[in-house]
Amino acid sequence: MRRYDWLKEIRRLDPERDFLRIYRIIATHEFPWDITRALELALYRTYAVPSIGRLLSETAELTDRTQKRYDDTALLLDAVLEHGFDGEDGRTAIRRINQMHRRYDITNDEMRYVLCTFVVVPKRWLDAYGWRRLTRHEQHAVAAYYRTLGGHMGITELPQTYEDFERYLDAYEAAHFGWDESARRVSDATLDLMAGWYGPLAPVVRGASKALLDDSLLDAFRYDRPKPAVQKAVRGALKLRAKAVRLLPPRRTPHYARQNPEIKGYPNGFRVAELGTFPASRAAGGCPVPHGQGPAAS
Repeated sequence: MRRYDWLKEIRRLDPERDFLRIYRIIATHEFPWDITRALELALYRTYAVPSIGRLLSETAELTDRTQKRYDDTALLLDAVLEHGFDGEDGRTAIRRINQMHRRYDITNDEMRYVLCTFVVVPKRWLDAYGWRRLTRHEQHAVAAYYRTLGGHMGITELPQTYEDFERYLDAYEAAHFGWDESARRVSDATLDLMAGWYGPLAPVVRGASKALLDDSLLDAFRYDRPKPAVQKAVRGALKLRAKAVRLLPPRRTPHYARQNPEIKGYPNGFRVAELGTFPASRAAGGCPVPHGQGPAAS
């Protein structure tokens, strides 16, 4: 295979009919590392909406059980991508997502905004740090993929095109981003988790992470602005990485989020039906996932 063979394959597919196949290629062959980072940033952006940040703080899922929440979110989204909307594990993942969301008073506008981050933030990340940009053909397919996911989640008045997703996201953030003390705690816990993956380099990684945040996020969380030299160094390093990746041969086998080293909570495997949170009728404080069992998924 040559470097642009996957893109040639994508161009042969119909973005409305074959959106799942196209998005799988994008996320697991062309940009697995970048899509992971971009989706992390996408979810992180949502904390800057005070109503969302407060809810996440109240549930304590992202302050007391940060690694588990990270793992479960990544694995549930991953199951849909890997198994599709009609596959058993894909349907189970969507059911779990919906069961968790129904427990809380989340508005349709908030759900739609979160969905928009999944479409827009990865495209903008790849524009800045990817080894190539997404084509219009690919943007069309990504919008169709998340429009379908949104439909399965019961979200109404869904954007139809990438441009619609982008306009909604920008307008929503302009109207709703703001300071909230509990949302700041969620932000701090998330940055601490990601920095903690790198051991003694944690302080450096935490500073580098802040250097990737735009001014609207820094202002919403009341973080000090990174020094221009730090920001330039971090963003420059990512652009150098992109140039190096462009020279590599294409990935022949797919790389899913479940294979990422950042997923740390299920060393013995997991079952999609047991990911996430469950009603309080379960033993108080108990983890719903039966640890100690043999691998159930990989």
